[in-house]
Amino acid sequence: MTEHLFISDLHLSAERPETVQLFLDFLNRRAGQADHLYILGDLFDVWIGDDDRSDPIPQVTYALKSLSASGTQLSLMHGNRDFLIGEGFCRECGAVLLPDPTQIDLLGVPTLLMHGDLLCTDDEAYQAFRQQVRQADFADRFLSMPLDARRTQAMAYREQSGEANASKAEAIMDANQKTVVHYITEYHVDRLIHGHTHRPAEHPLTVDGKDKVRHVLGDWHADHAEIISVTAAGLIRERYTGNR
Repeated sequence: MTEHLFISDLHLSAERPETVQLFLDFLNRRAGQADHLYILGDLFDVWIGDDDRSDPIPQVTYALKSLSASGTQLSLMHGNRDFLIGEGFCRECGAVLLPDPTQIDLLGVPTLLMHGDLLCTDDEAYQAFRQQVRQADFADRFLSMPLDARRTQAMAYREQSGEANASKAEAIMDANQKTVVHYITEYHVDRLIHGHTHRPAEHPLTVDGKDKVRHVLGDWHADHAEIISVTAAGLIRERYTGNR
């Protein structure tokens, strides 16, 4: 039976070795059983360029390459933390880089895939920042800097982002319902799958008199992760704990 797996918000980094190990175990054991793995953003907690080879990037790249070489299709979408991942990294690990959003036919169900940050339109400060850093000239300037300078700047941004989020109301960092309806309507889909908010849940809704559903992926932890599996039998959530 054809199976598609969906994950997001792993935030892999050297500071989270247990989560890295859980993901490597997932790629070696569970992901290889599927026909297609979709990673919907924030695979890494920070990405400063395809030329960065600091841990855990080499281990993750090798494991992803092994997965794609074994026959599992691999699709990757940018997140708000790793939006500078380029085609070089994707070629190295055998992944297809998807635009955000991407519409697919998921076993007969029109489905929209997103990272999810575009849905959080109540957070106007973040949306303005996102628009600024997603410009091509920003990427060109940043990637032209020495690697150490990029790392320092990225760490400073991460700290500033954490401080800013700590002072924001929880509600404005969640998906805006009108924005959700806008994307579902614009892309003519019945299902929306996204991450980013770290609030895994199913959200049924009605758009133009038709039943729709928004599936929110959860983030990864040291000892468990939540994944979405879609087969002809339907959509289910799985809790992955590795060999624990």
